[in-house]
Amino acid sequence: MSYVDEVFEALKKKHAGEDEFLEAAERVIETIKPAVEANEEAYRKAALLERLVEPERIITFRVPWTDDSGKNHVNLGYRVQFNSAIGPYKGGLRFHPSVNQSILKFLGFEQIFKNSLTGLPIGGGKGGSDFDPKGKSDAEVMRFCQSFMTELFKYIGADEDVPAGDIGVGGREVGYMYGQYKRITGLYEGVLTGKGLSFGGSLARPEATGYGLVYITDEMVRNAGKSLKDATVVISGSGNVAQYATQKAEQLGAKVVTLSDSNGYIYDPDGIKLDVVFEIKNVKRGRIKEYVEKVPTAKYFEGERPWGVKCDIALPCATQNEINGEDAKKLIENGCWAVAEGANMPSDADAIDAYLKAKILYMPGKAANAGGVATSALEMSQNSERLSWTFEEVDGKLKDIMVGIYHKVAEAAKKYSYETDFVTGANIAGFEKVADAMMAQGMV
Repeated sequence: MSYVDEVFEALKKKHAGEDEFLEAAERVIETIKPAVEANEEAYRKAALLERLVEPERIITFRVPWTDDSGKNHVNLGYRVQFNSAIGPYKGGLRFHPSVNQSILKFLGFEQIFKNSLTGLPIGGGKGGSDFDPKGKSDAEVMRFCQSFMTELFKYIGADEDVPAGDIGVGGREVGYMYGQYKRITGLYEGVLTGKGLSFGGSLARPEATGYGLVYITDEMVRNAGKSLKDATVVISGSGNVAQYATQKAEQLGAKVVTLSDSNGYIYDPDGIKLDVVFEIKNVKRGRIKEYVEKVPTAKYFEGERPWGVKCDIALPCATQNEINGEDAKKLIENGCWAVAEGANMPSDADAIDAYLKAKILYMPGKAANAGGVATSALEMSQNSERLSWTFEEVDGKLKDIMVGIYHKVAEAAKKYSYETDFVTGANIAGFEKVADAMMAQGMV
């Protein structure tokens, strides 16, 4: 049995039942085999993989809070500090009823390699709570966030762990948590990213993940001799990532024809009207189906996902495992020649196998959606220097980072004779930097 297989078998026994984490771990360590085998003796002696697949620490805590009617509630809070070999822990906080330790470990493990690919000095972490902010008043969300930060503040700091937002955690939640952190510690520091512009936030942060997704997609298709111009693009989701991916894709000449939410998707054959989407989702906080009331030529498909729509490029921007093997086959049969992931692990293992078998262009999320965390790191830099950069400066740095990620991924794939397999390329490129740092720092 190989070193990689030994480590994964032990991991399965130790963490039985943590399906999301085990799936993510298996996907990564299977693809980094070539890099591990090239250094197997040294890595085995240093127990490198055993240390890589276990978080440095996991903090779990209760979060008591009181709703507007005076009823008391208790949720669970978590912070998974996975790996700090190349910098302070960096990764979002997710508030959603589905949050559990397995999901956060999967996200934190992925974050290690994503952060490494950016080239910036940030390690991997993730956190959150099973609290659901949907349907809660601002006062209820504030009380929850203050209670959550009253425990979390003990374990984070500008040079230790810098959380950001994720699903269920936007500017409102970050603001409340930052206020409580400052209140407790007396420190005005860059401990959270995704802050408001009036207190240390960065321009271009809301746009960053969506823009970054399109920048790396553009670089990938151009290096394959193709173009985004006049391409038909299918996008899932309708939050920040999907909205700004739509905006940038349209700026580069593509036609985006779908968006979705958890209830269904819209199809607009003339191209998505983003001003309508902004009003529905950002102003009224409504459902995507309301789009067809404003744009009668569009259609709404209840309870469905958009993967049966004919397209050139698919950009899944909603949630994990939203594309299965059958969905992937539909995309390919309908002429889709490129997929790049704006969400975290939106394609399941069968879907990825289908992409690779068909040899379509495929950029996994740890590379394709790294624009958000890259710009969060740029926010950290601005906070440390007490500076604020222009939108154009941040956007230019973001584009350079995403173009750089594409070339790191492509070069790593080529180095190990997996040319065009960007899954292997992304995992190896992210892994090698972290492995070098861990080996240099000794048995810690």
